[in-house]
Amino acid sequence: MTQITLLDGGMGQELVHRAGDRPTPLWSTQVMVDHPGMVAGVHRDFAAAGATIATANTYAIHHDRLEGTALEGKFDELHGLALAEARDVGGVGRVAGAIGPLGASYRADLMPTHDEAVAKFAEVARAIGPHVDLIICETVVSLAQTRAVLEGAQAAGKPIWIAFSVSDDDGSVLRSGEPLADGVALAGAAQAVMANCSAPEVIKAALDVLATSGKPYGAYANGFESISDGFLEAKPTVDALKMRRDFTPDLYADHAMRWVDHGATIIGGCCEVSPAHIAEIASRLRAAGHTIV
Repeated sequence: MTQITLLDGGMGQELVHRAGDRPTPLWSTQVMVDHPGMVAGVHRDFAAAGATIATANTYAIHHDRLEGTALEGKFDELHGLALAEARDVGGVGRVAGAIGPLGASYRADLMPTHDEAVAKFAEVARAIGPHVDLIICETVVSLAQTRAVLEGAQAAGKPIWIAFSVSDDDGSVLRSGEPLADGVALAGAAQAVMANCSAPEVIKAALDVLATSGKPYGAYANGFESISDGFLEAKPTVDALKMRRDFTPDLYADHAMRWVDHGATIIGGCCEVSPAHIAEIASRLRAAGHTIV
């Protein structure tokens, strides 16, 4: 059968559930300071569930997100913490460095100028590049972000994967309203193309587009009811987002196996995808005769 790369699941939401702290705009980053070792524990649980890539908790560590907070000026220190906790995991084949959006997730309107964005993405890439096996540019919502993050990520000197976040109404369209196909056409520097942090029901339409790239492709969806208007405001916190009541490991694995049947060779989970969800996918993959690599 097929060799499948199994990514881990949603680090940020898993930390929210485990920490029990009041969410802040820096929830997944603040946890590394307030609860040392918790991120490593999440990594270990995803590895035990069957994930073969640990995605370091570097997604939201950008200067513009730290400005005006108690963590301002701790850019290098926070990257060091995230990378150390990702490496403190046995049984995972590779460590990926995550590069998330500038400003906030899902907000194409917050992108700075191209040159400024490239410089900011490149600074992250240089910080994490020596310590990871690959870079994943995550939750890419616009063509401008695609151009800038791929250019900046090359500063890491490591293979680059890109994950586009698509409309929850139409998987062939980026959250900016631009065609996903145009984003894929710009992804020449990426070794793999994916859809992430989108509703699982629209992923198949995204895969139809990603398949045209000629590159390995895949998906890792979220378990939110929707991306609420409250989360699109300035400095949002995750209490503006709600998990779907039907988002069980069985339901998510049903979707994931359909993606594999559709040609996806990279599968995982984003927000609200827990180790239990990843374990169910791993079990289904093995039962179907696939090899997890």
